Amino acid sequence: MGVHTYLGFDYGTKTIGIAVGSTGSGLAEPLATAPVRRGTPDWSAVDRLVATWQPAALVVGLPLNMDDSENEMTRAARRFGHRLQGRYNLPVHWVDERLTSVDAKNAMVEARVPWKQRKARVDKLAAQAILQAYLDESRFTTKEARHAADE
Repeated sequence: MGVHTYLGFDYGTKTIGIAVGSTGSGLAEPLATAPVRRGTPDWSAVDRLVATWQPAALVVGLPLNMDDSENEMTRAARRFGHRLQGRYNLPVHWVDERLTSVDAKNAMVEARVPWKQRKARVDKLAAQAILQAYLDESRFTTKEARHAADE
């Protein structure tokens, strides 16, 4: 099993946070934001990132309600993920993203990031948290599969 690169996305109605990570390092890093105008992502920005990083798959955060129900943002994120899949012909994996933006905001407050810089960073940090959750889960699942095969 080789090393794979992934791009993670935190979909929003105004900006999309994007992170990159790999199975080699097991770490996700904040990468960029792409604006959304009138419901349409800046596809040229996403195109460049996909061309540069050549990911094996894409990971999209799914903003569920605390009771696991879906809302309008959940449906919008699903539409975005399906558009990614159709546009790039890559698998799309979904990650429960509840509270990732809240955690990112709290981290910036603790780090004393100036208020004006927070919004630009929060979407990338939320995307990083989404992708990191996927990488962590994948690593755990792979270890479990190897352990079962060894028995």
